[in-house]
Amino acid sequence: MILNFLCLCRSLATMMKSRRVQVLLILAVLTFLLIHCHFQPCSNKAPAKRKPSSVHILILSSWRSGSSFTGQIFSQHPSVFYLMEPAWHVWVKMYQNSAKVLHMAVRDLVRSVFLCDMSVFDAYMSSQKKKSDLFQWQTSRALCSPPACDLFSRSDIITAGNCRTICAKSPFSTVEEACKTYSHVAIKEVRFFDLKVLYPLLTDPSLNLKIIHLVRDPRAVFRSRENTVADLKRDSNIVVGAERTKGEMGPYNTMQVICKSHVEIYKAGSQAVPSFLKDRYLLVRYEDIVRDPLALAAQMYRFAELHFTPELQKWVHNITHGKGQGTQAFDISSRDALKVSQAWRKALPFQKIEKVQRVCKDAMDLLGYQLIQSEEEQKNMSLDLLFDHNSSK
Repeated sequence: MILNFLCLCRSLATMMKSRRVQVLLILAVLTFLLIHCHFQPCSNKAPAKRKPSSVHILILSSWRSGSSFTGQIFSQHPSVFYLMEPAWHVWVKMYQNSAKVLHMAVRDLVRSVFLCDMSVFDAYMSSQKKKSDLFQWQTSRALCSPPACDLFSRSDIITAGNCRTICAKSPFSTVEEACKTYSHVAIKEVRFFDLKVLYPLLTDPSLNLKIIHLVRDPRAVFRSRENTVADLKRDSNIVVGAERTKGEMGPYNTMQVICKSHVEIYKAGSQAVPSFLKDRYLLVRYEDIVRDPLALAAQMYRFAELHFTPELQKWVHNITHGKGQGTQAFDISSRDALKVSQAWRKALPFQKIEKVQRVCKDAMDLLGYQLIQSEEEQKNMSLDLLFDHNSSK
């Protein structure tokens, strides 16, 4: 349209030799261009950014902090595609490196998963991989229902045991195929130690990232880690280095790094927050979840823009109000979640508690965990060791 107008003006200018007429025609052209660009997008203007259609949720935590259970709150939602610790594959493949060195590779893998580009696993898994080769694939309801597995409905509550038995033979391609059919993609990850590493994802226009930062009383984490030392050996070596995991202080060295990372993540997410992080960071304490599971699940769902269905409300209540303390460390089953959260007070020697408190004091003060000064306080179950973390700022 503009080109035709210019050609017409040029023809008229050729026909009319008067300089005054030529000047008037030039002014007319400039006026036309100004009006055209004001009311219509000009060719050199960038198109308006559109908000991504999917919501991306990162459950950011550390080992033995209730993150597997929290991940299940999202995994069981029929609108969510969920993966548990996909960066496990990065750490297994590149175990000679430190956690800091591996941050970038982990971040790139997480971004690809959020965008449902599962070709990122080609660098870390066999070319003959199957869906069942994916770490903890059976904990993902989305990989146990259509289109990844046709033997369950997408609205079913599906246990890992049932999924493992029935849905293991699907090809790896079904992972990406399934991911693309969901409005929400959630990842639980324990291999980030710095929130700033995630800033590129938070500013990425192709992502709509929300971060749930899950923490747990370091004394409870320490006690749980004691029961899973062999399972966590490789990860601990990557976190602090193989030499610092040895000896009596080895477990405390690891806890010190973990606690320090929680402090730094919390401060970055809640104090002097950059504009792109506003309303996209939520701190959740595991102890708050087990004290009022329905309220905390509802809070996390609101944050993630998800509806808390009656079926899920019933599941959350039942899974947290069972009997006993569960059967296996890494399995999610019905248990007395509140009692489990307090088990360390009866099982952990006070001398070890003192050492954990010493290396994790800053985190405990900041996140709202009361220090204890004696074995009597430890055994006094009427003494509440949780306080409002906002009052500790």
